[in-house]
Amino acid sequence: MHGWEGAERRPLAGDASFRRYERISRNGRRAVLMDAPPPKEDVRPFVRLARHLLALGLSAPQILAEDPKDGFVLLEDLGDFTYTSVLADPKLGPDEETLYRLAVDVLVHLHRRPNAIPPALPAYDEERLLTEAHLLTDWFMPATLGRVTPDADRRAYAEAWRPLFAALAESPPVLVLRDYHVDNLMWLPGRSGVAACGVLDFQDAVAGHPAYDLMSLLEDARRDIRPELIQTMKARYFRAFPALKTPGPARDGFETAFAILAAQRHAKVIGIFTRLCIRDGKADYLLHIPRVWRLLQQALVHPALAGVRAWLDRHVPMASRGIPPCRPASR
Repeated sequence: MHGWEGAERRPLAGDASFRRYERISRNGRRAVLMDAPPPKEDVRPFVRLARHLLALGLSAPQILAEDPKDGFVLLEDLGDFTYTSVLADPKLGPDEETLYRLAVDVLVHLHRRPNAIPPALPAYDEERLLTEAHLLTDWFMPATLGRVTPDADRRAYAEAWRPLFAALAESPPVLVLRDYHVDNLMWLPGRSGVAACGVLDFQDAVAGHPAYDLMSLLEDARRDIRPELIQTMKARYFRAFPALKTPGPARDGFETAFAILAAQRHAKVIGIFTRLCIRDGKADYLLHIPRVWRLLQQALVHPALAGVRAWLDRHVPMASRGIPPCRPASR
């Protein structure tokens, strides 16, 4: 047990996956045990990405021990100061704007590094983006409308998205952590610079458009963010890159990609939160769906998304854009 025999074990909050976490303590030392049962989970991508992020100077958890066959990883304990907890109790750390500035600086650090994409990382390509967008047609719509989405309607939905996703591929890719939001970020007061922001839940990282993680941070499914803060953080990111510093085609292209990826992510999340209730018996996520629908409708205002907006207007009435009437699965 790598020196942890007889350690005290205490459950930590889980997430939307099949992974479970425990804090273990022994002789004044602490660590976190990740239990990611195969075949539903595979710890190897997490281990590879953690080591890669550490090599880039970021604060992913150190890997203390691993057992990929049985799905166990012993991790450095980064503490209790998640961004979510600090935002809920300002006495625990910096104010909201300081935390978001630091999170944006982590993305700038990643996106400036020519070696940030590790070998063999999958691309966030058209098919992967489309598969995720179909979570809305395949889970939310049947739960809400009471019928499976017809194949012809699914094909029309896909055709509305395809040219948008194809255009995203024209931008040089960066490392996309993919679930970059306050639940997966840690405030680490003992560290400086970008290392003061701990990063979690990155095992699904891909090579994709630089707007994705910034959008994921600023259009959070779980909390409302002031429009003024969103614009301030976008401006901070833009100042870090010469092509984006001043208004023009490059910034317009970034803003278009931001809107496309926001719409895709929000459609995906609505489907995921519905699936978590129906398939996995996790109904707590449903309460966020009205917020995510508001964010999706906000993204659809962009002219580039006119085709997707028209499809949704035909097939998902406004009155249906809320919490689906799904029953949690028996567990």
